[in-house]
This record gives sequence, structure tokens and C-alpha cells, in this order.
Amino acid sequence: MRNQRTVGGEPVADLLVKHSGLKPVEIGGSIIPTLIDEIPILAVAMALAEGVSVVRDAAELRAKESDRIAMITSFLNRMGVQTEENPDGFVVYGGESIPGDARVSSGGDHRIAMASAVAGLASNQPVTVEEFDCVSISYPAFLTDLRHLTE
Repeated sequence: MRNQRTVGGEPVADLLVKHSGLKPVEIGGSIIPTLIDEIPILAVAMALAEGVSVVRDAAELRAKESDRIAMITSFLNRMGVQTEENPDGFVVYGGESIPGDARVSSGGDHRIAMASAVAGLASNQPVTVEEFDCVSISYPAFLTDLRHLTE
């Protein structure tokens, strides 16, 4: 923080923000219930982080709209990202890119469909997501918003 001051009786400061590459992470324990729905998209970020990322203590992912542990490892593997499925989570061996060139199934799970589509944007090759219309369950404008990101 820089230039710390008070404005209108409130503390304010200027922030200097820098970007960096994604770093591998280990996620487990008490934080899992607070981000159980975000884990599919976090897995995509893990695929783009240089190194090994781990999700554990997330067995409840198997009881969502699909077996999300199996679906996450399946779509990432089909896109060329090495993963390992565990009873309560998974391991992602990330790199700087997602090879892509795959046809993946959403399994009718809206979060898997959206994560697969985002992974497709980050891939080097085309990715087709089957049963994509399930996204309308939670985010009907997702495809429109995603297209705006590529313009």
C-alpha cells in the first residue's frame, strides 16, 4: 500500500498490483465446503499453474449433479492435462497451457460445462463441450458473456 490517508473520515490507500503466473495449490479441510461449487473452475486454473495442485476432503463433489471428481479429471485428461482421481479429490499436473483438441462431456452438469468452456478458451486447440445447454440452469447468459471475453 502506498499513500495511506484519510478521506471523508475513512482510511484509503493506493494499491500497486502486479501480475504473476499461477502457482500450484493444495486445497482441503475446512475451506472445502465454502468453495465446493467453485472447484471445477479452480481445476482449470490448476491446469494452468506450473506444478502439482491437489484437492482433498471434497468427497461431496461425487454427490452433486454429476460425480464432479470424475468429470473434472475426465475433461482435463481429454484436453491433455494429466490428472489423478482420488476418493475425496484429485491431483492436477499443471503447465503453461491446455493442449485441447478434444470433445468433452458435461454430463449434464452446468458447472462442468462452464469449466470445460473456460478451459477451451485457454486451450491451444478447439474444444467441443457436449450437453452445453445445461448451463441455462444457473447462468443463462454464460455463453454470451464468454463470447464477449474473446472479442
